[in-house]
Amino acid sequence: MRRILVLSFILSFGLSSVLTAQVTEAEDKLKARSKDTVEGWKTGGVLGVNFSQTELVNWAAGGQSSMSLNGIFSVFANYKRGKNVWDNSLDLGYGILQQEDVKYAKKTDDKVDLLSKYGRKAYKNFYYSSLLNFKTQMASGYIYPTDSTRDKVSDFFAPAYFIGAIGMDYKPDNHLSIFAAPITTKFVFVNDTILSNAGAFGVEKGKPYRGEFGGYIRAIYSKNNFQNVFLKNISFTTKLDLFSNYLENPENIVVNWETLIALKINKYINVNINTLLIYDDKIDIGKDENNNGIIEPNEMKPRIQFKELLGIGLSIKF
Repeated sequence: MRRILVLSFILSFGLSSVLTAQVTEAEDKLKARSKDTVEGWKTGGVLGVNFSQTELVNWAAGGQSSMSLNGIFSVFANYKRGKNVWDNSLDLGYGILQQEDVKYAKKTDDKVDLLSKYGRKAYKNFYYSSLLNFKTQMASGYIYPTDSTRDKVSDFFAPAYFIGAIGMDYKPDNHLSIFAAPITTKFVFVNDTILSNAGAFGVEKGKPYRGEFGGYIRAIYSKNNFQNVFLKNISFTTKLDLFSNYLENPENIVVNWETLIALKINKYINVNINTLLIYDDKIDIGKDENNNGIIEPNEMKPRIQFKELLGIGLSIKF
């Protein structure tokens, strides 16, 4: 049965890719090479899938059989004419891991990120701009106290984040964009009764959402045309989002920092490293600091969240 599943995955996704330039391709390289569908418009996208499988039978050294699947889908549609620019993008990501003798499959990635930013040139490299950004996930998320038990900690629209911002966008070249918005509205939605009653993700207990007003900075640097011989096959993208809530503890900055490094081996094969760092003082995360198997109330507190993905695979661009 396992071999049938393996063959099915390979046949289904053999022409896809691993996390191939999830940010780099969508925000830089694909913009330069995509087709024009309507005058002033540029569109493009990337589909990526990475599959891995380990099978151990009577393996004396020990270990555990497993299968994993990670995929991304990223598209953009950008418009530029005269003094007007309008950038739109949708990024989806999902990953799952199934281990032998473990009851539940576990998520390794889950992402929905929709962005729309409009700008009108003010002078030189500065644009009056407005931005809308929506983020959530596709499926329920769990923690696993044991291999046969799990507790739900997130779900679709729990949480979901919506940001509306007005400010200035500084774009000195095709690689760098710094958007600063002193007027920003942010909403956090928790559309799950159990989670909202627990006050998850910073909402007031029993409330399905939380509203904030503050300042927002979004900086993006993306480059894939390095001249140095040691860097010419490397694509690099980093995105940093910072938000300060004027109404409550403005000194506590919410941080979301994503970086992707893509190494092109040949025309079709790429190696990618993707990292994501998050800090939000309104999200408490438990950790068994006393190593007694129990998470005490005083061990629930804001912590730095970090995720790293490494992938090798084929690429499909359109």
